[in-house]
Amino acid sequence: MDIDVPELVRTRALSNGAAGRQWLHALPDVLAGLSDRWDLTVGAPFRSGTAGYVAEATDSSGRACVVKVAMPLDMDEHDAFVRSVVAHRIAAGQGCVVVLDADPSVPAMLMERLGPNLAELGYDVDQILATIATTLTTFWRPVDVDHSLPTGADKAQWLAEYVDSTWTELGEPCSRRVIDRAIAYCDRRTVAFDPATAVLVHGDAHGWNTLAVGDGTFKFVDVEGLASEPAHDLSVVMREYNEPLLDGDTARLTRDRANMLADRCGVDPVAVWEWGFIERVSTGLANIRELGATQGTSFLEVARRCL
Repeated sequence: MDIDVPELVRTRALSNGAAGRQWLHALPDVLAGLSDRWDLTVGAPFRSGTAGYVAEATDSSGRACVVKVAMPLDMDEHDAFVRSVVAHRIAAGQGCVVVLDADPSVPAMLMERLGPNLAELGYDVDQILATIATTLTTFWRPVDVDHSLPTGADKAQWLAEYVDSTWTELGEPCSRRVIDRAIAYCDRRTVAFDPATAVLVHGDAHGWNTLAVGDGTFKFVDVEGLASEPAHDLSVVMREYNEPLLDGDTARLTRDRANMLADRCGVDPVAVWEWGFIERVSTGLANIRELGATQGTSFLEVARRCL
């Protein structure tokens, strides 16, 4: 198939060496195989994501759907795809997109097609934050004790190691104080994890992953799936939308955001602040590594001003 790969997807693939180039090379044949297996006519790709190829599709019955071919650059990312399928099935379409079919061997998903995301709807930052918070409260649900999902403690420990090693790998792109604070917060959230009160959390709930259903409500796509405290899921909206935070008293504005989100969702604002700081630092480093310095420095600057 002759396909149009969005620039951000291509950039991420090429920045990851042989594995990324191999994924790009195989993508047309992979998509052709899925089209045959799921009886799809594949249309235009969506351009807002970076983690895989996502495109409109229509099946033989005329149903509008979406096909996603993930970009698993290592075994951890392949395992993450499998967990995402598990999380979608636990949620069963409540607060998140319905998965119609999946093939972990590719890996790929076929999903119901939703409407535009919050950015495409032209929502301002306050509207985006409020809508995501409301949608999260419809998504969170208890998880069985025998679930196969990673926990908030697992994630916090992984993030501590990632932040430390990536900072060194990138040549120390921010002060050590920022890194030490993020690691200290990771330690605090690890200790705070309580399996008795853990819920299914999305893990990447931002405006581009929040799509209109058509009845005034919204659903999430790209569920990562963890068992953690609800405050963990507010970390992503804490880290995003940096421009209004940088245009003023950054520390106060960031605290105000944490307090607003915590109040809307009935969670601890301290936990929201700490998860938000961790996520901001880890994402800033990840963006510098994969997309270049211009995509990550604003995250780290907000973190610096919040020390």
